[in-house]
Amino acid sequence: MRFYTTQHRFYCGIDLHARSLYVCIIDQTGDVLLHKKLSADGQHFLEAIKPYQESIVVGVECVFLWYWIADLCEEKGIPFVLGHALYMKAIHGGKAKNDKVDSEKLARMLRGGTFPVAYAYPQKMRADRDLLRRRNYLVRKRSELLGHIQNTNSQYNLPPIGLSLDVKRDREDVAKHFPIPAVRKSVEVDLKLLDHLDVIVADLERHIERTVKIHNPMKYYLLRTIDGVGKILSMVILYEIDDINRFPRVQDFCSYARLVKCAKESAGKKHGTGGRKIGNVHLKWAFSEAAVLFLRCNPRGQLYLKQVEKKHGKGKALSILAARLGRAAYFMLRRGEAFDRDKFYAA
Repeated sequence: MRFYTTQHRFYCGIDLHARSLYVCIIDQTGDVLLHKKLSADGQHFLEAIKPYQESIVVGVECVFLWYWIADLCEEKGIPFVLGHALYMKAIHGGKAKNDKVDSEKLARMLRGGTFPVAYAYPQKMRADRDLLRRRNYLVRKRSELLGHIQNTNSQYNLPPIGLSLDVKRDREDVAKHFPIPAVRKSVEVDLKLLDHLDVIVADLERHIERTVKIHNPMKYYLLRTIDGVGKILSMVILYEIDDINRFPRVQDFCSYARLVKCAKESAGKKHGTGGRKIGNVHLKWAFSEAAVLFLRCNPRGQLYLKQVEKKHGKGKALSILAARLGRAAYFMLRRGEAFDRDKFYAA
């Protein structure tokens, strides 16, 4: 957890919503100078903070609405701090909670140096990253439909379908496999959705490969030297990381990518692990996917996985492999080196 500790003359906390925002500005002594509700309009916000603009910092909790106000502050040269939503327990700890109270708490956390900082992703790359995330969302929905068909087959204890279902031509007669009309209709709905998603995902991937800018081609091709990592997956990893140098240690990167568990200790005693939802879920997915693809048509990798399974069990083996790939990617990007198979397996 990192905190914002830079000193300013004025501190502005904003409780942000889709159509409104509640602004609280305090000075170095903690006196409230402005506390009012505004419409979510850039011009109204700039007019409100104009008397304090020369030495003010703006803090906003990391909700999905923060893009426009971060870009506005960058355009006007105003320091902007994005607050980590899951670390902001102080906002929810009071007896009363509303927009007015929350905005003042944000301002006082900024002033007191207890404002937990999240990464404000650069504007120039944000749209492409969100497009890659949208593609991942559609792919997951497609996988859910495939899983639902297989689960329905098991639910009624029917013979195995015997086809992969991943290819459209193998799905043509699948609905006939289910004798009950209502169940057959449910499967037909899944199949129609799958056909539509196949077209949408294929078109989206072509668009991504054609238009998404690779801001660092060298690092893009370095990631592709990892067995199983292709064009889309390497772009997802690269865009979610942005700048690898923002992680001073490999432990920080693995924690951010949710590849390791964080221990809870008190008085020398361990109390399990925590923080499972703190970090980048998209990087977690990317390296988990990379671990599965790494094993495909890779006898040496499969042998390595068996060795890990003997020591840690099947349940942990893939997670350990994903964490190892995350560590390898970190050092590859930091050092500008391609994937070294001998070094990877030797460890």
